[in-house]
Amino acid sequence: MDINFPLVLVVLTFTTGLIWLLDILLLRKRRLAAQPEVGHAEDLEEPKEPYLVELSRSFFPVLAIVLVLRSFLVEPFQIPSGSMLPTLEVGDFILVNKFAYGVRLPVAGTKILEVDDPERGDVMVFRYPKDGNTNYIKRVVGVPGDRIRYQDQQLFVNGELVETDFVARLPPVEMYREYLGDTEHMIFRTMGRTGSNGEGTWVVGEEEYFVMGDNRDNSNDSRYWGMVPDEMVVGKAFAIWMHWQSLTSLPSFDRVGGID
Repeated sequence: MDINFPLVLVVLTFTTGLIWLLDILLLRKRRLAAQPEVGHAEDLEEPKEPYLVELSRSFFPVLAIVLVLRSFLVEPFQIPSGSMLPTLEVGDFILVNKFAYGVRLPVAGTKILEVDDPERGDVMVFRYPKDGNTNYIKRVVGVPGDRIRYQDQQLFVNGELVETDFVARLPPVEMYREYLGDTEHMIFRTMGRTGSNGEGTWVVGEEEYFVMGDNRDNSNDSRYWGMVPDEMVVGKAFAIWMHWQSLTSLPSFDRVGGID
């Protein structure tokens, strides 16, 4: 079962903040009033805080800062699959700009401030439309109003073939440089692949996006389950900050850099 971390973070922040506020407004006064009378006020010792209050006072500021940073500015993610090869590898730790596509409320995802919209070529993180919880990462291929066609491992946008240049043969795949929108990036195509592998034609609706993985023949994307609604958008991936293949390996910083 996937843990809804944003929801857990919001609940913990709200709970610790509420406990701390109740202590400031009510509980501390009761503890002071229950103290035995002494001759001088300066002799009155501060009563010991209950453990839960002390814990909440310590954790609330940290949780609040993490909530603000993670919800509105930058959020870290780890790449779990090879659908974005060769751009992103399994074990890459990336940073996602939460502000790039507008400010959204945590958990609900409601946009409260417009900034920019996703553009063709952007590497975008979004919540999987089929369950609304699992985070996916793909490249934006189609924006509202676009007509997308994928046939014989070729991508067409609004009737025009997206330009590619052959780079290398790396069996079982071939690497190409693709020119999509204002971006240049690498993609993989499986050698000798035939048949209707994700082929079709789609029209992107209003406030929707058509996304595909850079590992074109090994990606579960809009070709199979449809468009990404705007309310499912999380943010724009912009940097790799660490690579950690598994717990049995050491973290590496060789892949640190921007994401094309």
